[in-house]
Amino acid sequence: MSTPTTVRGSIPTPTAGSGPMFGRVVAAEWTKLTSLRSPWWVAAVTVGVAGLLTYLGARAASGDPGFQPLGDLSTGLVLAMVGPLVLGVLIGAGEFRTGAFRTTFTAVPRRGAVLGAQALVVALFALGVGVLAAAASVVAILPSAGSRGIAVDLTAGDTPGVLLGMVLLVVGLALLGLAVGALLRRTVPAVVTALFLVLILPLVLTIATDPMLGGADPASLVAPAAGSTTVGGTLDVLTPGSAGLLMTSPASAGPMEGVPDLGPVGGGLVLAAWILVLLGAAAVRLRARDVR
Repeated sequence: MSTPTTVRGSIPTPTAGSGPMFGRVVAAEWTKLTSLRSPWWVAAVTVGVAGLLTYLGARAASGDPGFQPLGDLSTGLVLAMVGPLVLGVLIGAGEFRTGAFRTTFTAVPRRGAVLGAQALVVALFALGVGVLAAAASVVAILPSAGSRGIAVDLTAGDTPGVLLGMVLLVVGLALLGLAVGALLRRTVPAVVTALFLVLILPLVLTIATDPMLGGADPASLVAPAAGSTTVGGTLDVLTPGSAGLLMTSPASAGPMEGVPDLGPVGGGLVLAAWILVLLGAAAVRLRARDVR
């Protein structure tokens, strides 16, 4: 009588390419984002600040004889830009702060897929925030426009492009914050770095390249020729903050003195380049090392 033998199947070991399908990763990241309270608070503050500052700006300008309500549409986004940056940083650095990244990368060994899913859900969430912020800005200019008897036509001239630029700016800044957060992996340093890149760096470059602030004799300065650019103007417009704001400017406005004429599309491309470079750096670091 022969002894029965047990056939043991080999247990597959996880590989770098194994793990859930990308759609499931996106769904999981979306659930994580929407289950947190902080993104909703950031979204509410962003929309509220955009609307309030736009209202105050339009009200202050309504006494001007040449007042154009639609010219103040993007006023509130100057300070409201902080919100999308913080939103992105919270998602990019959040799991490293809590240590939850270990569980995530155990379930999804493809680390690039996780970062890609985070970028997608942040972009979708920020898209909604951008639409609401643009809508709040439109509502905010109505009282001032009504007080002057000016009809607001959102389809006239460059207005559709400005509104689209406002929405895309919110999305772009959120992705920039995500990239910085995923790269630095610490919330506070990432927030400080993102704010420096967007709000402070343009001011630093402007001050550093201003000959008047450098002690030059005003009488010896020569005004730049029409259409020419300066070093300071070029460096300034290549920062993510200044490039992003170009997206909200009318296409027919033309460049400022000494600044390259990139226009809204060029500004968007510069901001996109910053996002891609920083996301690429974060992906490289993520593949090389997934711990602090």
